Amino acid sequence: MTEPSSPTAEPTAAEPAESAAPSHGVGPWEGEWPDDERYDPELLRDGDRRNVVDGYRYWTMEAIIADLDQRRHGFHVAIENWQHDLNIGSVVRTANAFNAAAVHIVGKKRWNRRGAMVTDRYQHVLHHPSADDLAAWCAERNLPLIGIDNFPDSTPLETYDLPRDCVFLFGQESIGLTDSAHEACEAVLSIEQYGSTRSMNAAAAAAIAMHAWIRRWEFGQTVS
Repeated sequence: MTEPSSPTAEPTAAEPAESAAPSHGVGPWEGEWPDDERYDPELLRDGDRRNVVDGYRYWTMEAIIADLDQRRHGFHVAIENWQHDLNIGSVVRTANAFNAAAVHIVGKKRWNRRGAMVTDRYQHVLHHPSADDLAAWCAERNLPLIGIDNFPDSTPLETYDLPRDCVFLFGQESIGLTDSAHEACEAVLSIEQYGSTRSMNAAAAAAIAMHAWIRRWEFGQTVS
């Protein structure tokens, strides 16, 4: 069963505060305040130190989410969560940077938010108890489930024509995709490596896959 959570999910003890050092962000609004309901009176008065792009300075969180929702991309990001992996937060932060349609946590519902830098508040986050539950969710919406891992039967990401609408599924650091996740995927893609290590950081692999989608569908770069 899928349990969606609001983009404004409550922070956990592992989640850092959103405020940053005084040298970051902007101070109180100078001059007459804008007559626009998207702006937050408290931020206009006190300044905005949040980790947001300049175009969203002083906006309420709800206004930012609404604006992002109007132009979210067609790919979703799912990640298995069995060991409270630190990489999950980093994957979520990258998903926010590329404006993924949603983030899916597979396995344990409670996940390590530290690396997300509070970006999960601007994402739609859904929970699935297992890879089979995620696969069923994808099937209902006709979304291909695409795993990212280096298996003998994997297809190179570099030569695969990514669909516009899809769900990327990532495993955990050192473990990779579980057997059940591997079997649930319509396709599994590998990222070509040239050094001595057996695998790269899970968050790095996720960033590469998401950017491959951006190159395909935002820049029209097709594979040969």
